[in-house]
Amino acid sequence: MSVTLLRQPRRGLARRLGVGIGLTTLLVTTAALADDTERLTLLMMGDSLSAAYGLEQPEDGWVSLLNKRLDGEARVVNASISGETSAGGATRLPELLRQHSPDIVLLELGANDGLRGLAPSQMRQNLESMIKQSQASGARVVMLGIDIPPNYGDAYRTAFTNVYDSLAKRYDLPLVPFLLEGVALDKTLMQDDGLHPTAKAQPMILDNVWPTLVPLIEQATAGSGDNAHKQASDQAKAAHAKPAMADQG
Repeated sequence: MSVTLLRQPRRGLARRLGVGIGLTTLLVTTAALADDTERLTLLMMGDSLSAAYGLEQPEDGWVSLLNKRLDGEARVVNASISGETSAGGATRLPELLRQHSPDIVLLELGANDGLRGLAPSQMRQNLESMIKQSQASGARVVMLGIDIPPNYGDAYRTAFTNVYDSLAKRYDLPLVPFLLEGVALDKTLMQDDGLHPTAKAQPMILDNVWPTLVPLIEQATAGSGDNAHKQASDQAKAAHAKPAMADQG
């Protein structure tokens, strides 16, 4: 009997300690989840211009520089692939949206469509599909425009660049008119193929994107802050409720 009386308090103490440790762990996990929820995710859908093509150090690419400039305030998922077309991007996007649930989607596609002489109407249809899918998932979209060499003819070139302008107006999207502004016509900033920027040009490309992207990040941060706070509050309430029920038993 004495042994039983001695053991009962210990079991009660262990039980109370277990509840306390469990509560502490849950609260720490809740804080981590809230912090992760508040951290924005940017999904970059691009081609070789955003995939650091031809650079000795991939981290010199402008998308990697963007990630560094954000300094942990947001997570950048670079889903760019060299040689990608608008059709390829439209095919891959649904799964990427499902996997990463991005707050912002950056669309930089179409250059390979233009270089192959594909119909601008088809490119428009693919990009429009990506815009609709992104917005349906709750993500904000920014368009990164591309131009093509003049040797493709004025009519084709105009129809090509008009795709970006018209889609940006129709869906009220932030638009960077030309990703390679200040770069494409400077031979010292282009690789030998004349199509891809050098490492020296990458910070300039980021500077072309940054002023358009920053307001979108601020909007997304403001929009997600309240939801993250509410989720953390609900999780914290649940954490307090569960030990109280356990003590009653």
